[in-house]
Amino acid sequence: MDDNQNSGPKKPNRLINETSPYLLQHAYNPVDWYGWNQEALERSKKEDKPIFLSIGYSSCHWCHVMAHESFEDNDIAKIMNENYINIKVDREERPDIDDIYQRTCQMYTGTGGWPLSAFLTPDQKPFYIGTYFPSESRHGLPGFGTMLLRLSDGYRNRRNEVITSSQEFVTALENSSTDIVSDNDSKLENTIINEAAVTLLQLADNMYGGFGSAPKFPNASNLLFLLRSYDYSGITKYRDFVHFTADKMDSGGIHDHVGGGFARYSTDQRWLVPHFEKMLYDNALLSILYSEIYSITLSRNYLNVLQKILRFVQREMMSHEGAFYSSQDADSEGEEGKYYVWSYKELKEILSPEIFEIFADRFGVTQGGNFEGKNILHKYTSIQRLSERYSKAQEWIEEKIESSLEELYQIRLKRIKPGTDKKILTSWNGLMISGFISGYKVTGNSSYLECAQKAVSFIENNLSKNGNRLNRVFNNVSKISGYLDDYAFYTEALINLFSVDSKSYYLQRAIEYTTSMIDHFWDSETNDFFFTPDDNEKLIVRTKNHYDLAIPSGNSVAVSNLIKLYYYTQNQDFLSKADHMIQRMSKAAAGNPFGFGQLLSAIYLRIKTPIEISVIKQDGHSELGNHINRRFLPNAITAIVNQAALSELEKYPYFKGKLTDKNNDSSKEFAFVCKDFTCSLPITTISELEKNIS
Repeated sequence: MDDNQNSGPKKPNRLINETSPYLLQHAYNPVDWYGWNQEALERSKKEDKPIFLSIGYSSCHWCHVMAHESFEDNDIAKIMNENYINIKVDREERPDIDDIYQRTCQMYTGTGGWPLSAFLTPDQKPFYIGTYFPSESRHGLPGFGTMLLRLSDGYRNRRNEVITSSQEFVTALENSSTDIVSDNDSKLENTIINEAAVTLLQLADNMYGGFGSAPKFPNASNLLFLLRSYDYSGITKYRDFVHFTADKMDSGGIHDHVGGGFARYSTDQRWLVPHFEKMLYDNALLSILYSEIYSITLSRNYLNVLQKILRFVQREMMSHEGAFYSSQDADSEGEEGKYYVWSYKELKEILSPEIFEIFADRFGVTQGGNFEGKNILHKYTSIQRLSERYSKAQEWIEEKIESSLEELYQIRLKRIKPGTDKKILTSWNGLMISGFISGYKVTGNSSYLECAQKAVSFIENNLSKNGNRLNRVFNNVSKISGYLDDYAFYTEALINLFSVDSKSYYLQRAIEYTTSMIDHFWDSETNDFFFTPDDNEKLIVRTKNHYDLAIPSGNSVAVSNLIKLYYYTQNQDFLSKADHMIQRMSKAAAGNPFGFGQLLSAIYLRIKTPIEISVIKQDGHSELGNHINRRFLPNAITAIVNQAALSELEKYPYFKGKLTDKNNDSSKEFAFVCKDFTCSLPITTISELEKNIS
């Protein structure tokens, strides 16, 4: 330990009273940290000191590095405490604050990320910004201590320059805060789906899958859109590229072959070396992706990937009450990836001689390793090739490989685990609920449906307030008013749950939260949604998000929700708002499909128009319902209802008249297929159902 980092007992700072795991990680820094609150902001004004704002999250590797190098250093902390009001923000708790200063960083430096390091005037206007700064100058980056002194001196002695700089930032922020320029004259053309898909494939990596080079992110929204492009056009290259990418991601080290789940991104083009942190939202979106690919192909490999993702979440990312945690760290014992990698020697000692050589061949295990002398497991040799090489049946090899992976998982549990951020976010829980519903649909595994139901119950009991409002975060307490993503993603989860477990409560809550979202987030001048509600704390700008990147935007998900709710309710205002949003954003989506995958999926739904499929069943098993769930029908709006519960739903136009047909035998289940408000006669067999769908 450095001399200037005391080895004696440390005193906590103000962050000891916070609930965010990220803020608590800094509670024993010598820095005089505040959370984002009025006390800190008022002190900055009173003492005329600039604000140093540090934004990160608990599983962020470089956040940990900067904390160790700078925030735990007494000399640097002394400079910070004497010259700044220092504020820590968890970007997952306060994405509104993060969004403002990330935009500034991207405008100023051309890039962004975490940790985000922003220097603000007392009125919160940025005058200097960046991400990670080393404690000492290197690689062209200024040392953090030196930079602190220079910027403090500039604030005191060149105030006019600082004010000018900050005002330029704010002006640029105001101009960019809506993300895109409205085009109310644009007309939605049916060709947009194919044109966007063609443009998107021009960005494709045809050697390793995915988009671009390194670092490489899953970009699930774009892959899901390509599957809808395939469904719309029948052009198989769209589907084939998604399958190719899914295979490459599955084979790579970004996929945790031992414990299941996917890391946040790959540091290389080949998906081999991940940035080892695992985020709930990635695994939610990828579970949806692999569910859909499985429904198209019925390939057992995709089913295995899906099941391992959901098993990982059930084992490691789920609270006793049924809600889902936010993330797992990349680091353990101060080393990135230590928990996940294996030496050749230890694998040879663990695995039986019968399987070790085959296992090593399967996962590319060598004595030299592929990551700092250790091995990141990746699918190096196919099962078929192993079968030929070792003269063993493929089934025998698959069984031995799976049992070996489970053995390694149990051994890995004895290692010191990376930290888990047990913060529960409404928005990310919404995504994961949808992931479990997707898994339930294609597998029929009732535990997946139960996970979705329990998570909804948790949110309703702990994060819902005043009837139709949502809070964002639960971490022993429920706090922070929900943002657009919280409303949109959770409403989507309710709609998805209703589609397979059609209790009126789920649909009613989806309608109520959507109505509340319109009341508090809708901008009638530009026909889209703000990111923050109208009664939120006033920051220097009120932003909007439209881009679908690692996580889809709340605006894009809201479009899909509004379309689906229109078909259930015939509420014309829902469809009108969806159409206004599509009109506003479609030109931008066509020009830059990489940033609008989720919106393009919503446009697909609007252009193709939904097919409505209702199954009226007796209690228990539903052959027709299970068949519908397993089918790849991305434009289907479904309901699977117990006959006894249908009367509660007949107030919604979608269900009118579906129980009163005198020709039905009430002892059997039956289905209706409707398109463009024309419905079939009651259907009782799968062959009839398929005929009507086709």
